Amino acid sequence: MDPVRLPASYYRQFDADYTRDVPGEAYGGWQTADVELAPAHTALVVMHAWDGGTAERWPGLWRSTESMPRIRRILQEVFPPLLTAVRASSLPLFHVVGGRDYYSHLPGYQQTVRLAGPTPSSVRVAKDPVWERMQQFRRDQAIGGARNWADISARYRELDFAPEARPVGDEPIAENGHQLTALCLDRGINHLVYIGFAINWCLVMSPGGMVDMGQHGVMCSAIREAVTAIENRETARGEREKEQALWRIALQWGFVFGLEDFTRMVRTLPPR
Repeated sequence: MDPVRLPASYYRQFDADYTRDVPGEAYGGWQTADVELAPAHTALVVMHAWDGGTAERWPGLWRSTESMPRIRRILQEVFPPLLTAVRASSLPLFHVVGGRDYYSHLPGYQQTVRLAGPTPSSVRVAKDPVWERMQQFRRDQAIGGARNWADISARYRELDFAPEARPVGDEPIAENGHQLTALCLDRGINHLVYIGFAINWCLVMSPGGMVDMGQHGVMCSAIREAVTAIENRETARGEREKEQALWRIALQWGFVFGLEDFTRMVRTLPPR
């Protein structure tokens, strides 16, 4: 399959001007150009697109996760047309999962395990009572909040795919970088385009995310409208954490594609 061209955003991180009060303000910043993409070596990755339920069902989760309305909107408005287009094309579609086991019974995961073999074991340091108390303090006062953890924990015990992101048939499923790398090697994939949640957290740092895959030489990109970030009080109004994450991706791993441009490109590809 021949390469195609499509618009992509990249960040011009040069040249600093030391005659300015702030030398970095001379950087070129965000730019757009038509770039080559090899569909034969590219796959779309849906990562951690979980069902967050409703604020009525999980009030503690929604109180501690301000991105839930954005996630719901993206799942309902962005995922269906994008995934429909990808599934009608020759572009591979991978799913990256995590948390509790809600996927091991699916054929796409079982096939991946047979392909990848056992995941290498990792060594973890020993815990002690002080470590436990420090983590409890963080849960109560920093991450989630004491009154919300019952809902957060209950939600994770019922973790599952969002309906809009559920794998179809035997679409490949991976739970870590070892398995996702095996899928890439098997299909000749060297460029992964991520969608899902959250762009500044799971998609970068979790198993099967960009840190993992970048270590194997895989280019990692994202679709701007198909991701959102975990924001804080200081960044939420302008979604500045999302902007920072996209900047980091554009510098460190790949490109940022627009939804319409990527979908239009996919629709030009031959069917499966």
